[in-house]
Amino acid sequence: MINRRIKEAGLLNYFKLILKNPFRNKTRSLLAIIGIAIGIATIVALGLITASLEDSTETTLKDGSAEITATKIGSSMGTSSGNLNESYVEKLSQIDGVEKTTGLLETNVIDTNSTSESSRYGFSLYGANASDLDIVGINKINGSVYNEENDELIVGKSLADEENYTIGDTIDVYGNEYKITGIYETGSLFYDSAMYTSLNRLQNITDNEDEISSIAVKIKKDANLTTVNDKIKNEYNDTLNTITTEEMAQTIDDTLGMINSATTAIEALAIIIGGLGVINTMMMTVFERTREIGVLKSVGWSKKRILSMIMGESIVLTIISGIIGSVLGLIAVIILFKYTGDDMTLVFNINIFIKAFMVALSVGIIGGLYPAIKASKLSPTEALRYE
Repeated sequence: MINRRIKEAGLLNYFKLILKNPFRNKTRSLLAIIGIAIGIATIVALGLITASLEDSTETTLKDGSAEITATKIGSSMGTSSGNLNESYVEKLSQIDGVEKTTGLLETNVIDTNSTSESSRYGFSLYGANASDLDIVGINKINGSVYNEENDELIVGKSLADEENYTIGDTIDVYGNEYKITGIYETGSLFYDSAMYTSLNRLQNITDNEDEISSIAVKIKKDANLTTVNDKIKNEYNDTLNTITTEEMAQTIDDTLGMINSATTAIEALAIIIGGLGVINTMMMTVFERTREIGVLKSVGWSKKRILSMIMGESIVLTIISGIIGSVLGLIAVIILFKYTGDDMTLVFNINIFIKAFMVALSVGIIGGLYPAIKASKLSPTEALRYE
């Protein structure tokens, strides 16, 4: 019992030594921690942003909204030069496999009543028939949908939060005061950052009579998306350009893939740069404690125990860096989401933080291995002679 307690006390002191030793030289340790933490913070921030974008993408491409969007070939959506005649809405509805079509007119308005910085660049305003809003995913409205006979509109939740719009406020639309009758929410950052009003009224005030910017196409449940899309292309290959939700998803996946590649590159740099920093820190520690290590070996410490002590000290440094870096990365993303005006949902994925700590642990192992081996091989006699 006594021997066991002595052994436990010795083990406890051993761990206390590992936790205490890395901070003998506080300045050097702090610099090493900061260097590693910056890399970890970047990994966490990019990971959270990517996960949030993926979640927003899934919401944007959810079931219930249009699977195909048709525009004029060579058009720039939102400009009159790229507009289509409204007759194409009826023409596309006749394509086999199409369930429903609706025309949308997009324009950009600058609300002179707003005092925010972002209002200088204008907001996207879509003209759509009130009965067709479900085709763009608008089903949930706080308040009521606009009356197509009045100067009324609905605003997306992201835009309403950014501009502090509430039901009953008015927005300047080409010199006309449009009243906000409702605030809608789809869960998509893209859709929730816009406004919708009557298609006919928007056509009239923008001098785009019988014109639309795009056509949203909803296909039948038993129809094949690629087949329907090919039929539209073959029928109107000289006038219409189409993009499907699958193609949108692929484009977004490619963008997210680039972010993931950047994250992987940063992980590699964090391991290399962090590892070099830890090697430098631990080598200096071993150099300064040469005599101390000699004393420990002379009183019976094995090479294995010396090696595990130095490795433990290295890992302690990097684990602390991982904690600090994770917190900093999380704070940075929260601030980014808050002050960019985007209402994208922040997705917390535990795998991101696990990955960050695995990187930190790898840095600790790689950076501490050589100094630990060096320390374990020190000759007690030579170490004790060291001044």
